Amino acid sequence: MSTTTVAVLVGSLRTDSVNRKVAEYLRDHAPEGVSLELVEGLAELPFYNEDLDAGDPPAEAARLREVVGSADRVLAVTPEYNGTMPAVLNNAIDWLSRPYGVGAITGKPFAAVGVTPTPYGGVWSHEHAMKSAGIAGAVAVPDATVSQTSIDVDVLGDPEVVGRLQSVVDALVAYEPDTAAA
Repeated sequence: MSTTTVAVLVGSLRTDSVNRKVAEYLRDHAPEGVSLELVEGLAELPFYNEDLDAGDPPAEAARLREVVGSADRVLAVTPEYNGTMPAVLNNAIDWLSRPYGVGAITGKPFAAVGVTPTPYGGVWSHEHAMKSAGIAGAVAVPDATVSQTSIDVDVLGDPEVVGRLQSVVDALVAYEPDTAAA
């Protein structure tokens, strides 16, 4: 049985981030035959600049592209900042979108989940991440998002929330772009 690898982009840099804890939980409870790899180093990525990408890209960008390029799927686990995705996630997608048309994210099924204290639970952040990743060449998996509004409770202790988060991982792994159009 082959393993499906999911590269996980965490949109929060905070050490005690609930979204990082969600990503770690999903990694540690991945279904059999699935490996979730948290992509480290997003804080060290310089803001995308085509001048920096000419020739040899920065080592952080090359590593990001290598990890995502070798993965079968991509999952963003992110809060919402000011009604959209955090800059660190947007920047990672920008680096993954190049070279245009053949970036590391091209053709990869993509989903987004997360926890945020905003009234909409991160819906805009996840929609924007899905849209941006889709424009960058990823395949946004339909209905593969989960937004949770309350971080005042033990999110990972709530079986309903955990079930919804895990259902997105299951949908992302099961998604087959070629058969979805048929």
